[in-house]
Amino acid sequence: IAKKFEPLLLLPIGFGGLLSNIPEAGMALTALESLLAHHDAGQLAVIAAKLNCAPDVHAIKEALALALPSVQGQMENLAVDMGYTPGVLALFYKVAIGSGVAPLVIFMGVGAMTDFGPLLANPRTLLLGAAAQFGIFATVLGALTLNYFGLISFTLPQAAAIGIIGGADGPTAIYLSGKLAPELLGAIAVAAYSYMALVPLIQP
Repeated sequence: IAKKFEPLLLLPIGFGGLLSNIPEAGMALTALESLLAHHDAGQLAVIAAKLNCAPDVHAIKEALALALPSVQGQMENLAVDMGYTPGVLALFYKVAIGSGVAPLVIFMGVGAMTDFGPLLANPRTLLLGAAAQFGIFATVLGALTLNYFGLISFTLPQAAAIGIIGGADGPTAIYLSGKLAPELLGAIAVAAYSYMALVPLIQP
């Protein structure tokens, strides 16, 4: 913060991380996740019957991971009917990020602030932007290589979501990871904005 490395980005990310990890608050949990955390045997049995799986938390989570988005939505509505409510951060994610609105608003803001004067004065700097595209492919291939050698398991959509970090563009990383690998969205957003905040260190 003292060196002004993207404080407007990193401060909200850090604050959100603190809020989501407050013990027992459940601010980042959806209604269904709150139900699973509550461990009520009767309610777990109802959810398990809908998913045709064993009535335990681990089996239900595995069934949900394989279920269609429509089925996941039905289970979420069922949890709401049972009296559970999503946390404020989960609601924010659904409205702003899950719908794709927030990345688009950020895109418009960045576009309005962009000054193309230096690029027009020195067109050779366009090569720096082209280099970011090579970063995308290198990151995708790196993630798939880790999966190939059994070091870390990544599916192709997860590798693509991770790879977009190589483009050095936060809104794009958030939007694409939200569509391809929502389970990695938090890690990808933090990684993308953290390393982009360090860009001034390597600039001449």
